[in-house]
Amino acid sequence: MKMGVEAQYATEGLTAAIRRALEQSGKSIDSIGPEDLAPIDELHVRGRKATLELAERLQLTPEMRVLDVGSGLGGPSRLLADTYGCEVTGIDLSASFCETATALAGWTGLGALVDYRAADALDMPFGDESFDVVWSQHASMNIEDKEALYAETRRVLHPGGRFALYDVLQGPGGEVRYPVPWAGDSSISHLATAEELRRLLTRAGFKILHWEDRTEAGRDWFARMAEKAQGAPRRPLGVHLIFGDAFKAMMENQRRNLEEGRVALVEAVCRRI
Repeated sequence: MKMGVEAQYATEGLTAAIRRALEQSGKSIDSIGPEDLAPIDELHVRGRKATLELAERLQLTPEMRVLDVGSGLGGPSRLLADTYGCEVTGIDLSASFCETATALAGWTGLGALVDYRAADALDMPFGDESFDVVWSQHASMNIEDKEALYAETRRVLHPGGRFALYDVLQGPGGEVRYPVPWAGDSSISHLATAEELRRLLTRAGFKILHWEDRTEAGRDWFARMAEKAQGAPRRPLGVHLIFGDAFKAMMENQRRNLEEGRVALVEAVCRRI
């Protein structure tokens, strides 16, 4: 199963492709900030805006240690480090994503505040109570054993620490249309319903402090994206550099899944009890 998930995100030559796309956009890696990479390194629905909204609920400070589970190309971790000055460690199953994330951190001057490791979210390479905050956006969809995921999340958090998540859930509208960005088919897609997620978090030892359905906001975002794209040339920097020719079908299916209620989006903040 791990190989299937890793294959979904594996992209050869991604760092070089991002560099070329930046140059085609008139930007130099010697003078870019995290916002310049947002078209490719915020892989979740609603992108950078969703990251900022979730971060605002955490009252982060420079003294805090943050763990980003499923860190991808590192967009959210770099935004947190740049905005709040906190140290962020990212883990991702994809070693190639971690390598690219490390390069992007260097380009944006944030290498001293962020680091990335290829690791399994079900067996995190950290001691008990190592972090003040665990952060996760659009990562649990590929993880079947969610009880183990949330138990491991609780283990690495300080007592009273926060767990912030923004996830894709199973909606009431039927089976998911594939392919989507996290899965080519159902074999590596494991969505919980909202009720199941609440139960899993509570059972794992978390108190839910904030819970907000973001499905409608996701639908609006896709509508605005489609309107902007009409008649406009494709930007050099974008998620197509990761997913290639399958990108359009993935995004169209994700849009339809939201419109038809096949998937839902939720933002939540929990406290370790």
